[in-house]
Order: sequence, then structure tokens, then C-alpha cells
Amino acid sequence: MDAPKEMHCVEISEPGAPEVLQMATRAAPVPGHGEILIEVAYSGVNRPDALQRAGAYAPPAGASDLPGLECSGHVAALGPGVTDWAVGDAVCALLPGGGYAQFVTCPAAHALPVPAGISMRDAACLPETCYTVWSNMVMRGGLQAGERFLIHGGSSGIGTTAIQIATALGARVFTTAGSAEKCAACEELGATAINYKTGDFVDVMRAEGGANLIIDMVGGSYIDRNIKSLADDGRMVFLAFLEGPKAEINFAQIMARRLTLTGSTLRPQSVAAKAAIARELRTHVWPMLESGKLRVLHDSLYPLAEAAQAHARMESSQHIGKIVLEVAGG
Repeated sequence: MDAPKEMHCVEISEPGAPEVLQMATRAAPVPGHGEILIEVAYSGVNRPDALQRAGAYAPPAGASDLPGLECSGHVAALGPGVTDWAVGDAVCALLPGGGYAQFVTCPAAHALPVPAGISMRDAACLPETCYTVWSNMVMRGGLQAGERFLIHGGSSGIGTTAIQIATALGARVFTTAGSAEKCAACEELGATAINYKTGDFVDVMRAEGGANLIIDMVGGSYIDRNIKSLADDGRMVFLAFLEGPKAEINFAQIMARRLTLTGSTLRPQSVAAKAAIARELRTHVWPMLESGKLRVLHDSLYPLAEAAQAHARMESSQHIGKIVLEVAGG
């Protein structure tokens, strides 16, 4: 195809509420060395997009200022030095930004083929979520078969993916959610669900012998409660801090019980680090998708022009599964 000159996209007109997301026309990006240009079919909506929109999560140096950290689509052009892809290939990709647009560039090593039997809409939901879950739950958290694993926010895109992958790996999975409907969705995926509005996950995990691994996206008041929920030699990985990053904790219990507290943020990591995660996903997670052990739970689909409504839906915390923007279809 001829190189695109212009594209429709969604800009953040100023930091603020969802309505600051506005349609605009911009020059289409040009792939640099080692990059590909993707004609976007669908773009996943994620919490970091909302944080960026609110002015709380600046894109890394050199990244697009447009929101959007994952997409599916077809390769539209190759930058210098790219040999692993061809124009027309169906891909899904982790993006440094810019996914809310008709065209986006990313390092070629951060793209993955659309798994066999997976729709383009499903594929758009995979990169940010699978990169995050696998790198933190397995590569950082070291989850093993037979371990007790607790993830908070089980009905989110991260949660539903983590439940399924952990179950496929042979772990006993526990999760928290805030309604009977959300708990039922988590149970269907293989988790023991705890309604945090009516029960106490600390009591549940202590009765089970403690969690060997916890992934937390809440922070705040959950930090001390998570520590109390860990088994001796347990590990805790932080992904986000919806309640804030600060808490008062007793570090003596971390020493006495040999606990490990760690965490990561995906977006600022190096091109090489993300490429290493992509290789792990292709080896370990893509077969789960193709065999049906891992599936995408969809909450809702919005056209690109309704990105503000998609953000409002996400921030309502009523969603179960992934929220997706349709850019060009698939």
C-alpha cells in the first residue's frame, strides 16, 4: 500500500475527565529503524490510558502523546532493518503509545502474530494484558504449579487473564471482586472468588495457609492486608495503586517470614526487555490461546470516536473483561 499521509486519531485536548478525548486529524507516523507501521483494526482500552488522560502518567521520551498501549491490525510498512514481518501480516502489538489512531508505529520485536483461531477484536486485547500478567506473575513472581495465587480485581482484563493462565499452569487461584456477578465470572474461569464487600480475603487466605504469590493493583489499605495474607516465603508483586502507593507496614514481619515485595511498570522498560517478554509469550501463552485454555472476556466495544464513553465505562468499574475501540474493524 502507499504510505499514508494523514490519519484520524483521538487526542487528549487537556488533562481531565473522559470528555477531553477528542477526534483529530494528524500526519501518519513513519516507522523508524527496527519499527513497523500498523494499520489499526482495534485498540484495547487500559487503566494507564485513563491515567495518561488525567495527566498522571506521562508517555516515555520519544513515544506518541496519543493514548493506546495495544492494538491489532495489519503491517502497513516496514522500517529499515525489519526482516521478521511482511506488509499485510496480521499482528497484535504492545505499543509505547498512539494506539487510538488509524496508524501506529512500534518496535517490530514487540509485535506478535495473531494466534490461530483468534479474531482481530480478541487479538487487540492481548498485548498489554499478556505482557503485564506473564512478566509479573511468572517472570517476576515465579508462580509454580500447586501454589496458592491471589490476584485482586479478578474481573478486570488483567484479572481474567491472570486467572486463566495461572489455572493452566496448575496453580490454585483466588481473587477478589466487588459483586456477585463479577465473582461468578471469576469462578467460571477457575478461581475461588471473594466478594470484598461481604467477606475478608485475609481470613480466607489465612485459612488456606496463606498465598504464595499475590498480585495487587489496589495498594493503599490493601498493602498491609496483603502482607498478612501471604504464606511464609511468599511473594507480592505490585502492578498499580488505585488506592495510592503509601501505607504504614511493619517491616519486621517481612524479615521474620522471609517475604519478597516487588513490582514493575511495563511502559518505561527497554525495547530489549519487552522483546524478551514477547518471546516468552509466543512460546508459552500463544499455545494456550490456540488450544482454548485462554480466552478473552469482552465487556464492550466502542467506535474510535466514542473513546470518551469507553473511558467512562472503565472508570465506572462496572465492566467485566476488556473494553475495546473499533478503529477499522478486522
